[in-house]
Amino acid sequence: MFFCCFTKAPQICCSWCWICWIVCGLAFVQSSEESNLCIDIYDEVGIGGGASGMSGGLLHPYSPKVKLLWRGEECWKESLKLLNVAEDARSSKSLDMVMPKTGLKEGDFIVRRSGLVRPVLSVKNMHMMNDNAQNCIASCRIESIHKDAAQKLVPDLCVPLDLAFHMPEAVNVNPQNYLEALYLACKTFVKSKCSLGISCKELNLHKESVLNLLELAGDYDAVIVCLGSGAAFLPELSGRLPLRMCRGVIAHLQLPDHIREDYPENSPSILSDAWLAVQGPQTLYLGSTWEWKSRNFSRHVPQEEASKALAELLPKASAVYPAIKNWTVKGTCAGLRAMPPLTAEGSLPLLGCVDEFIGGPTECKYWLFTGLGSRGLFYHALLGKLMAQAVLSCNEDLIPSELTSWKHRVKQ
Repeated sequence: MFFCCFTKAPQICCSWCWICWIVCGLAFVQSSEESNLCIDIYDEVGIGGGASGMSGGLLHPYSPKVKLLWRGEECWKESLKLLNVAEDARSSKSLDMVMPKTGLKEGDFIVRRSGLVRPVLSVKNMHMMNDNAQNCIASCRIESIHKDAAQKLVPDLCVPLDLAFHMPEAVNVNPQNYLEALYLACKTFVKSKCSLGISCKELNLHKESVLNLLELAGDYDAVIVCLGSGAAFLPELSGRLPLRMCRGVIAHLQLPDHIREDYPENSPSILSDAWLAVQGPQTLYLGSTWEWKSRNFSRHVPQEEASKALAELLPKASAVYPAIKNWTVKGTCAGLRAMPPLTAEGSLPLLGCVDEFIGGPTECKYWLFTGLGSRGLFYHALLGKLMAQAVLSCNEDLIPSELTSWKHRVKQ
C-alpha cells in the first residue's frame, strides 16, 4: 500500500502545512505492525521552508473571542504528546544517525515552558477571558492576577485595568526545530521497525512541486493535500473551497548587547492585540498583521509593507510592554493564512475525501487537510491522527462531521 502526503509548500503563515503531513506520516508509520507502507512527501522547499517554520508558536487552548475552542482539552493533550515525541527524538542519539544534515543544534529549544500572560485592555476582553478562566481545563489553568503579580512575571508589563490572565502551563514552540524533530521521529521509527524486520515501511521526502493532483493518479492508493491556502489554487480545487485568504507579517526583534535589562529567562510570552513570542533573553517575534483577501504567497516583505506592518505592530506591543522601544527590528517575514469559514462551532479546519471534486480517473483516493488558519498548532495533533485513521481505513466517517460539513455547503 502506498500513500502520498502532498505539500507543495507555498509561503504560508501559521497554516502549519508541514505539521499536517508530519502528523499524518507519524500516524501512518506507527500503524499496525503488519502494514507495509510507503509514504512520499512532495515539498519543493524542505522542512519548514515556508512561513510555517517562522510562526510565533504560542500554544494554548483558549480564545478571547469564544468561550471554548472545539474539543479544546482533547486537542491540547494531543499537542502535548507530540511535543514530547519531538523532544524525545531530539534528545536521542538518533540525531546524527538518521538525519546528519538536520538544522537542529544543541541548545536550540523546541518548547519554552514559561507560560503566557494576557493583560486586560478592555471590559469586553475581560468578560470573555473570565469565561475562559471559569471553564479552563485542568492541565492548562487560567489565573486572574493583579498588576503587581503580573509585573513580577514580566517587569515593565503595562496592566491598565489592574487585571491580567496568566496561563502558566501554556508553551511557546520553536516551529522550525519542532518540525525537524518530528520528522526525525518519523525517520527513526521507520528505521527501527525495518531493522527489526517487523515490517517494511518507507518515508521519503521529495523536493519537488506538484502542479495538479492528476499527476499523481495511478501512483498511490491515497493522496493527502496539505497545502494550506495553496489548496485553493490547485486547478482541481480552485473556486471550490470556502477559504478566506489573509496575509500576515511577523517581525523578528533583538535586544542590543548594550542594553543590560534582558527579558527575564523564565518570564512568559505576552498575548495582546499583538503577541510577543519570546525566543530567549534577547530575541523575540512580534506579530501579526491581518491583510484580508490577499493572494500574495511570498515570504519576502518589501520595505513599504514592512514599514506599514511595524507602524501597526509596534504601538500595540508598546501598549503592554513599553520596553519594546529598546529592541531592534532584525527582519520581517510574511505568508498567507488559509482561514476557514465561521460556523456554530467556531472556525474549524476543512477535512475530508475530495474525490468528487477531482474528476478524471480515480485510481487513488484524494483527501484534503487545510484551513487551519491561525490555530494550526492547536489543532494539528488531533486532526492529523484522525485524518490518518480515516485514510488507512478508507472511511471518511472517522472524521467528525463538523469538519467535513463544508462539502455539503459547497454543493448547495
